[in-house]
Amino acid sequence: MSRSALVTGGNRGIGRRIAGELAAAGDQVAVTYRSGEPPEGLLGVTCDITDTAQVDAAFKRVEEEQGPVEVLVANAGITKDNLLAMMTEDEFSSVLDTNLTGAFRVAKRAARGMIRRRSGRIVLISSVVGLMGSGGQTNYAASKAGLVGFARSLARELGSRGITVNVVAPGFIETDMTAALSEERQAEIKRNVPLGRFGSADEIAKTVRFLTGEDAAYITGAVIPVDGGLGMGH
Repeated sequence: MSRSALVTGGNRGIGRRIAGELAAAGDQVAVTYRSGEPPEGLLGVTCDITDTAQVDAAFKRVEEEQGPVEVLVANAGITKDNLLAMMTEDEFSSVLDTNLTGAFRVAKRAARGMIRRRSGRIVLISSVVGLMGSGGQTNYAASKAGLVGFARSLARELGSRGITVNVVAPGFIETDMTAALSEERQAEIKRNVPLGRFGSADEIAKTVRFLTGEDAAYITGAVIPVDGGLGMGH
């Protein structure tokens, strides 16, 4: 059966590929975005997930167009890298407000309908950085690590209602961000990855598709690393 799915930050990069993968599986997929254009054929809803009113309005639009959200992928995120000694409070708090509190806002809104239906799938997109740390990214690492505790607590709250909550933690993935790195920096990163390469957005998307499907019905509170072995042991 076609489900109503929502992917935040789904108009580019990993989020766009996740949205496409869910659509290919037969789901009706909506994406939130702040700028640019949504993927062709998918419902696009402008939304700043740091604004609770915008989140509520986005969900109402999705509910009107394709029904209550049955699959939520909280993917939207930002970075504002800096060394701690030079990091401003805004650089720290704005990253947490988007990456962590933003996930709280959308998960809370989605959970209402899921609880009533006694079913649902929630996947939060974290990062290997949240598991092993990264210099110059204390804000980003804190936000992504926070998603793990949030997801596991939520999994305990919602499990009795047939709702699963899981985390995918990507490593270095082929995106515009990694493409902008120098060849020397890319080579240095790959030397630290046991599989010796960057991952693809498709590999993240297929993992999310699995976690939202029937084959993963008995998986909840899990953190699935898709990082080529970079963060193993964390």
